[in-house]
Amino acid sequence: MTDNPLTLTMIIGSALVVLAAGAAIAFYVGRRAKTSDDWIVGGRSLPLRVVVFSQFATASGGGVLVAHVGIGYAWGWSVMAYEVACMVGLLLLVVLANWLREQKFDTVPQVISRLFGLDKRVVVIAALCSIVVPFGWLATQFVAFAQLFAQITGISIPVLIAVMAVASLLFVLPGGLLSVAWSDYIFGVFMLIITLFIVGYALYMVGGWGGITASVPERLWSPGSVTLVGWETMVLWAFAIIPGTLTNQLYYQRVFATKNVAMVRKSLVISAFMTLIAGVYAGVLGLVIRAMGADFSVAEREQAAGWYITQLPVWVAAVFAAFLVATIVSTTSSALHSVVTNLVRDLYQQVRGGVRPERELVRMSKLLTVAVTAAAAVLAITFPTALDWLVATYAYSAASLAVPLFVGFALRSRVRLTPLIALAAMGGGVIGSAVAQIAGTTVPYAVYGIAASLGCMLAAIAIGRMSGRGGAPVPSA
Repeated sequence: MTDNPLTLTMIIGSALVVLAAGAAIAFYVGRRAKTSDDWIVGGRSLPLRVVVFSQFATASGGGVLVAHVGIGYAWGWSVMAYEVACMVGLLLLVVLANWLREQKFDTVPQVISRLFGLDKRVVVIAALCSIVVPFGWLATQFVAFAQLFAQITGISIPVLIAVMAVASLLFVLPGGLLSVAWSDYIFGVFMLIITLFIVGYALYMVGGWGGITASVPERLWSPGSVTLVGWETMVLWAFAIIPGTLTNQLYYQRVFATKNVAMVRKSLVISAFMTLIAGVYAGVLGLVIRAMGADFSVAEREQAAGWYITQLPVWVAAVFAAFLVATIVSTTSSALHSVVTNLVRDLYQQVRGGVRPERELVRMSKLLTVAVTAAAAVLAITFPTALDWLVATYAYSAASLAVPLFVGFALRSRVRLTPLIALAAMGGGVIGSAVAQIAGTTVPYAVYGIAASLGCMLAAIAIGRMSGRGGAPVPSA
């Protein structure tokens, strides 16, 4: 906690100014949201610049601010291996991108239903698997924000979680994705500018790159430090991150909302390479903190970012605080909107069934937005250790959805894909991950889950052919 009242006042003030500005943008743009399509997919009207910076703002959350800076502090440029894995995941989405936009989907479960046929069991399982990741992001971002600002300001963690929960509501309620994406766009531009400023100022504080090379062991700043964390860890990161990126609905929703098909692939490619900016930021900041003499063990590395803020001049600390708030609220609002989208489009409309009036759908979206926010905040405050378990369920989501999405897409014109095949693939992913987790495997258990999912899917296709149910492919897919 900073002992300077002026610093504390400016940090809190800059954070509130950013939140107020973002909320004003959300309310201004949100006035255009009249239908459920506006709420769910931004009216499919988002221009390229909004999609790119919205993806950038969404991906750069508390993990980059805290965990990634910690990686840079402990292992130097090894943090770039993490960002490259994220980049690869986004680039692989290019394979599906044009088709996804052409089909006018709203959610990942709709994609699976188009490939395998509509079945309520498939929709429910796919929706639950899609929800767990953004809901986990939402709750963990609340905690990341609270822990970071509690370290700086001394304000209690429950109060800070409540502040971020209310802030997230202000960004989502006015217009769903329309208000979220446009506010993310403004924040994304702001974040890029401040990122460059923070990197430059951090280098200035230690006398430039020469200050780092003079104070920090060469093994941390040399090009070879990219592999300092170890090849085994790098492979584990890739196995954990790439499948998660390929099945994360937060990224898909920007594809669904892009203004036209011609922009989709370009938006993903640009967004993918922009993730490297986060790696440069985290790497430089981690090395600067080393050069400034901070002394944290590898286990304590995530304290480095909070410590750094306490070393800054008042005005720089205020700017940095504004940057932190913009980064985290961009992720929380996107995650919150994604969860509500699945609840409304998949569980409320498809499972419950029947045509619903537009006004009812928008009203239900707003009610569920408040309910999901409250649930995430209560979980973050009451059961913070449960969040570790929640993060672990990301593997189950990736293992359940990756094969139906990508193998299903590849086979859609060759094989008749049925709901039973989708159920086999998703069930295999869950079971394979569970067995690997119980066995305590070193390799991320999502890998075993994906392998089991693929095996179950191919077995189901073979059984369908032998029983005479594996004829021509479904025309609509």
